[in-house]
Amino acid sequence: MVDKAAPHQNSAETPTLGVEEEFHLCDPHTGRPSLRNTDVAAAADALGLTVQLELSRCQIETSTSIGTHIRDLRDQLCESRAVTADAAARTGCQLLAVGTPFYDPPPDSITTTPRYQQMAEQFGALTTGVMCGCHVHVGVEDRERAVQVINHLRPWLPTLLALTANSPISAGVDTGYASWRHILFGRWPSSGPPPYFESANDYDAAVATMLETAVILDPHMVYWYVRISDHLPTIEIRISDVPATVEETMTFATLVHALVTTAMKAISRGESAPIVDQELLHAACWRAARDGLSGRGLDVNRKRLVPARHLIRQLLAHTASTLAELGELEQVTTSLASVLDHGNGAIVQRRTLACRGKVADVIDESARRTFEGCDPQADPIRNWRPRSRKSPPGITSARH
Repeated sequence: MVDKAAPHQNSAETPTLGVEEEFHLCDPHTGRPSLRNTDVAAAADALGLTVQLELSRCQIETSTSIGTHIRDLRDQLCESRAVTADAAARTGCQLLAVGTPFYDPPPDSITTTPRYQQMAEQFGALTTGVMCGCHVHVGVEDRERAVQVINHLRPWLPTLLALTANSPISAGVDTGYASWRHILFGRWPSSGPPPYFESANDYDAAVATMLETAVILDPHMVYWYVRISDHLPTIEIRISDVPATVEETMTFATLVHALVTTAMKAISRGESAPIVDQELLHAACWRAARDGLSGRGLDVNRKRLVPARHLIRQLLAHTASTLAELGELEQVTTSLASVLDHGNGAIVQRRTLACRGKVADVIDESARRTFEGCDPQADPIRNWRPRSRKSPPGITSARH
């Protein structure tokens, strides 16, 4: 595991990388949301892990340190999931890596911090939707370059969403969407794919307009699917549901890292990002949320529907040379093949519901997959050992 007190230094060739994961807390007997995130946070702290509270009291967030080595993440992600699951169990909760809860929380579920209470007062029922995502931070210190990297990432956002879709069931029924989280998230006035920006000044002007018009309370509420972090020298990719397994999170984070690195190379060569129409990009994201990996996606370059798997292969081809340089091409290729063969979170949830017929069975399977590969006794190959786990001053919660 990485020494969290001394994160790796950035380099021109390899940007830094860090990951945040949001999880749902449920009652292990009923499957209903458990509003005990403060208790779970206290239990995790006693176990040596600092976690963050989220907007709903049935949510908790973990974060890694920031490093340059992708493989350093695996032990941190495994340990964070394992320790947080342990903390949840000690407080009578169950930890689930799912994009939305299987049942809606009660009306009084907002975390009682001043900021979250202010959000509830300002935005009303929007704040009752529970959404658990995965946010990847990649180091880009120069803001002008960061804006150009965001432009290069825009066309790939729908494909990343399809890959990680993990929230088909809500209120006890199949919603018809692979990522119901994405649909809920889209209700916020500051969410969506970012516009194509010519400069950092253009980006800042758009944020200033949202602040002036009270669309957002503060810069933390810029909910674009990729944005410049307002407290770290990073860009933050926020399109993903929290993946069902650590392996899927690793694959997602590695692809994002490769996409950013590939974009930075293109910018150094003087290549401009393709200008994708904003409405077309919105439509592609909606289609990715609807079909996930099991149907079709919108190819924003050719403006036509194609099998979602085809878009995943395009993403792999686009990043292959960078992945090879990072030493990750074989691992990512193998992981993507496994996901395409066996399904991502949304596909597994639906398959479990179809085979077993009960949401309770889907919850049990989701809980198992949340911890899959994170138990050193069940998986001696990984063989990580708990250490001092106090979180570093690297990634702190990006806050809703």
